[in-house]
Amino acid sequence: MVVPEHQDGARPGVHGDVGARMRRFRKERGLTLRGLAAASGLSIGFLSQVERGISAIGLTALNGVAAALGRSVADFFGDEPGQEAPAVPAVPQPGHFTLTRAEAGATEYISGQQTYRMLSARGPGLVLEPLLVRIAPGGRREDAYGHAGEEFAFVLEGELIYEVDGVEHRLRPGDSVHLRSTVPHSMYNDTDRVTTVVSVVTPRLF
Repeated sequence: MVVPEHQDGARPGVHGDVGARMRRFRKERGLTLRGLAAASGLSIGFLSQVERGISAIGLTALNGVAAALGRSVADFFGDEPGQEAPAVPAVPQPGHFTLTRAEAGATEYISGQQTYRMLSARGPGLVLEPLLVRIAPGGRREDAYGHAGEEFAFVLEGELIYEVDGVEHRLRPGDSVHLRSTVPHSMYNDTDRVTTVVSVVTPRLF
């Protein structure tokens, strides 16, 4: 089940209302939508839809917006502006690996139709960002977006459209895609069911 975006504080570890924070940070920066679009590489129309809660924005695209606004991705989800959201709990362990137990719980981030569950605690020198992504049906398609790094997605249940370099690919359970993230890409759930995906991206976003 995907928690609606505006249920901030509905349960521990859930953060939302990305669009409203984006608008506030943009205005604090003195930027117009046109200026933010030029700085982030996303379209004016798409950014406007995100700010109004009509469209979801993926974490990698949000990373570009955050950089343009002089913010971190975590600023869009923390309880207070500038306050980072909590990391995934983990038992103290050697610096070369992390071990996250199921009973420790996990932080979730909500942006429109997409809920991101952190699957790993941060460790020194570790660059992968493993996520469990639940994509609710409906909403508007996000702009295809390129960024530094690599991206991998594996569909656990449901279906989605994964666009890579202008070509759409329908992914079903067991299908996966692995790409250089500099190639413009986006994903969209055009079905009437929730789609669940394991996603791994670099660099880490939090």
